[in-house]
Amino acid sequence: MPLSWNEIRDRAIAFTREWKDESREHAEAKSFWDAFFHVFGMSRRRLAGFEVPVKIREQKLGFVDLLWKGVLLVEHKSRGEDLQSAYEQAKGYFPGLKEDELPRYVLVSDFARFRLHDLDQGEKVEFPIEDLHAEIERFGFIAGYTQHTFEDEAPINIIAAEKIGKIHDALFESGYRGHDLERLLVRLLFCLFADDTGMTCPPKPVPVLNESPCWP
Repeated sequence: MPLSWNEIRDRAIAFTREWKDESREHAEAKSFWDAFFHVFGMSRRRLAGFEVPVKIREQKLGFVDLLWKGVLLVEHKSRGEDLQSAYEQAKGYFPGLKEDELPRYVLVSDFARFRLHDLDQGEKVEFPIEDLHAEIERFGFIAGYTQHTFEDEAPINIIAAEKIGKIHDALFESGYRGHDLERLLVRLLFCLFADDTGMTCPPKPVPVLNESPCWP
């Protein structure tokens, strides 16, 4: 069973504290990605390999920094290097991969920044390592969460979900965490979408309704 998002965010914050000042690609990149997979409760060794050989042209071999066949290809650079060049290098490995090895995601990083390309959706996002905890759900596929798209979702629902996320992050940073935070967010979501379920929350707790999901 995947870790809870609260646990994953806790780990992401700890990961950021440990790695935000790192810059040595050759010395620490492998440890960096081992730690990154640990954020999601996953063993990198079970999923992906380092320095995977790929024929890039004629008899010449290239070596993918990290490859999870069929899912994720990672190209890692030293701090401050061009992430677009890293992405182009990553795409250069594709002709040498088998059809079932082609990844959906390409992730490039220089320790300080992440850029994630979702090739199926034609989307990319770039953010600094300090924002990893806020962007962590983009990597749900690592933890085993199914990715969903929301093109047809009502705009008001998307806005509500974003606001709930901001509330979570603000409370989490203030030290309000764990089961209490999870329970509060569930109740807020219930009240926001009560009309959709045909239920409404009472204006205040009353003894007969103490078991309502809206109140303790």
